[in-house]
Amino acid sequence: MEDFQTLLDNYEQQTQAAEGEVLKGTVLKVTGDAVIVDVGRKSEGIVPIRELTNAEGQLTVRPGDVIDVVVEREEPERGVLLSHERAVRLRLWDDLELAHQQNTIIQGHIVSRIKGGLACDIGIKAFLPGSQLDTRPVHNLDGYLGQEVRVRIIKLNKKRGNVVVSRKAVLEEEVALRREHTLASLAEGEVISGVVKNITDYGVFVDIGGLDGLLHVSDLSWGRIGHPSELVRPGDEITVKVLKFDREKMRVSLGFKQLLPDPWSDAAERYPIGARVRGKVASITDYGCFVELEQGIEGLIHISEMSWSKRAKHPSKLVNVGDEIECVVLEVNPGDRRMSLSLRQAQSNPWESLHERYAPGTIIEGRVRNLTDFGAFVEVEDGIDGLIHISDFSWTKRIKHPSEVVKKGDKVRAKVLGIDADNRRLSLGMRQLEPDAWESFFETRQLGDVLPGKVVRIAAFGAFVELQDGIEGLCHNSEVNPEVTGGAPLEVGHEYEFKIIKLSPSDKKVGLSLRSMLHHGDREALEAYRHAPSGATSTIEDMIGYKRVGNGDSNS
Repeated sequence: MEDFQTLLDNYEQQTQAAEGEVLKGTVLKVTGDAVIVDVGRKSEGIVPIRELTNAEGQLTVRPGDVIDVVVEREEPERGVLLSHERAVRLRLWDDLELAHQQNTIIQGHIVSRIKGGLACDIGIKAFLPGSQLDTRPVHNLDGYLGQEVRVRIIKLNKKRGNVVVSRKAVLEEEVALRREHTLASLAEGEVISGVVKNITDYGVFVDIGGLDGLLHVSDLSWGRIGHPSELVRPGDEITVKVLKFDREKMRVSLGFKQLLPDPWSDAAERYPIGARVRGKVASITDYGCFVELEQGIEGLIHISEMSWSKRAKHPSKLVNVGDEIECVVLEVNPGDRRMSLSLRQAQSNPWESLHERYAPGTIIEGRVRNLTDFGAFVEVEDGIDGLIHISDFSWTKRIKHPSEVVKKGDKVRAKVLGIDADNRRLSLGMRQLEPDAWESFFETRQLGDVLPGKVVRIAAFGAFVELQDGIEGLCHNSEVNPEVTGGAPLEVGHEYEFKIIKLSPSDKKVGLSLRSMLHHGDREALEAYRHAPSGATSTIEDMIGYKRVGNGDSNS
C-alpha cells in the first residue's frame, strides 16, 4: 500500500503543472459555452469557447485537436479553468526570446504610425523606430503603412511587454552579402542591372547589388535633358554599363547612353551639307540658338544666320524654345560633335529681289530707325533699312549731324540712289528730291559777274560769303582791299559787292574778290573821265576817289 501511495503522489506531482506553465491539451468535446480539454489530470479542464472562435464567431478547433493551454485556477464546482489565449501569448514570448537570442529574422506587418516610428505586428505590437526603418533616412513613414517587413529584435523586455525591432539591421546584412558578391565579380565594361535609389541634379545613384554606382547626367542620354528625373524614377530597374570601377574606394561610374549607338558616328552621311532639315529649338543663347534634329544631335544657328534682313539684338526676338523650324546644314563636325545650321538660307533672300521693288530713282517713304554720326537709317520695309548719308540731306546746308534734320521715329521721303545686294546695303538721299541749287547757280553765273554777298564765317585764310540761299563762295585774304573796307577787316553779317573770279562746278566752289571789284570800278571811272565834256575841272583822282596803296603813285 505504501508503494502504491508513493506512485500515486508522484503521478499527481508530474501531472499538476505550476500556474502559468504552458501545457499541451487534447480537445474532448464542445459544450454550450466551453471547450473540454484533457490535460492529463484527474479531471478535465475547461477553456472558454470565445477563446477558440474567430472574428466571424466560428469554432477554430474540433475534438482530437491538440492545443496550448495554461492553468488559470481550480474551482470546486467547475473544475480546472484553462486559458488558450494566455498560453499563446506565453508561447509567443518564448519564441520571441529565442529569436532575440539567436538573432533570427522574423516577419512583421506595419499596422500604424506612432511617435518616433511605426507599430509592427510580430504576434504582439513591437516598436519599429524611424531610424531603424531603412539604411537611408526615411522622410515619409506613412508610405510603409500596411507593408510586410522582415525585422530583427534588437531589444526585448518581457516584464514590461516591450519589444523593439529593426528592419535596417536586416537590410544592412543583406546589402553586405550582395556587395561582397558584387565586388568579387564586377568589372569595367560589364553590362548589369540595377535599381534607381536616389536622383540628384547631377545624376542618378543606382544599386547594382549592395553597391551604389553613379550614373552621371551626361551619361544618361546622347540628347539634352534638363534633369535626370525626366528619364528615371526611384525604384526603376534599369540596365547600365560599368564605365569605371575603383575597387579600393568602391566607386563605380555607370553609363546608360553607352548601351545605344552614338548618333554622331554617321551624322555627316545623314546630314550632308546643304540639306534642308527640320528640328525643334532646344535652347537660346546671346549668340544664337541650338536646334535638336534628333535625340543627341543638335546644331547651332548663329545669330548672323537667323535672318537676311532683321537685325535682332537677341535671338529670342526671332525664335522661341520649342519652335519647330526648317533650316539648312552648313557644316558637320562629328569629331567635335558640332553642327552649323542656317535659318535664313532656308528662306528666300529679300535682297536678291530688292532692285525689282526699289530700282534706283524710286521714291520711298519710311520711318527713321536709327541715327549715327554719318547718317540716318530708314526702314524701307520689314527688316530692310536704307542709309541716308549725312552728305545727302541737303544740296547747300552744312549738316554736322543728322539730328539737325531728322529725329528717330520721323516719317521721311527719300530717293533710292543705289543697291548693293551682296553687302546688303541700300543708299538713299533726301536732297535728291529737290533740284540741285549748285547746278542752277553754275548754269546762270559766269566769271566776272558781280553780285552782292553777306559774310557768314571768317577763317584764317579768308571769308566765306553767302551769295544766295545755301550757295557760298570764298573771298581769299589776297582778294580783299582795305580801301574798300575802310581799312577794317571783313565782318560777319556785312554785305559787300563781290566779283566772281573762279567757278568749279565739280567741286562746288566759287572764288570771289573785292580787289577785282575795285579794279572794275577804276576802269569805269577812267572811261567816264575820257568822255567828260570840255571844261571839266575834276581830276582823275577825284573821279576815282582813292589813292593806290603801296608806293603812293596814282593809278592810271
